[in-house]
Amino acid sequence: MKTILTTTILAFALTGCGGLLNDPSLDRTAGATRNAQFGDATMTNMMISTGQLGYAEALQARFESEVPSTVLFEFDSATLTPRAQQVLDRQASWMRQFPELGFSVYGYADAVGPSAYNERLGRARAEAVLRYLVSRGVPRSHLEALVSYGEDRLAVQTSQREVRNRRVITTVSGFDQRHPTVLDGRYAEIIYRDYVASAVPPSQLSLATSTGAVANN
Repeated sequence: MKTILTTTILAFALTGCGGLLNDPSLDRTAGATRNAQFGDATMTNMMISTGQLGYAEALQARFESEVPSTVLFEFDSATLTPRAQQVLDRQASWMRQFPELGFSVYGYADAVGPSAYNERLGRARAEAVLRYLVSRGVPRSHLEALVSYGEDRLAVQTSQREVRNRRVITTVSGFDQRHPTVLDGRYAEIIYRDYVASAVPPSQLSLATSTGAVANN
């Protein structure tokens, strides 16, 4: 599946934007380490950060447009339903297409019961999703964060049972620091491989440091 990103999205991705997908306050109990810098050290930190995070947001939009990002659970349960497994199969297939990327999973619960219990339940749901994705061939190292919000951040504001609040959301968190193309700083190749169509080979592309746009050499 080779969906073409538009020029507008590409420009947005390389210039970056204000909203960040990676919240440093998140509880990363999955054991992943995320460094402050991304890619080639010869590029400025600002250029690298805005370029990567902007593109992660563009990829998140693509992820949500091509596969469901949310799975739902039965009341007081962390067991994956058949429908949830079908959704996660699609997520895993999408993830395997993009080996440079890392992903985060966020577990939630509805507001019925004690808050501490719901936090544990949200975590158990996130862990169930993580294990299933790994069983479907997603490298464990690509699942960079495991976060439980419990009954916080309800999708539907109610104290009653609500299936839309019993969920796990998967997001694109950024580039995998350990992937060779990221460590080499080859962002043009990452962006152009499978993501956009271009008549210019990736090796002839470079990031223009003054504007953050892709320019032909």
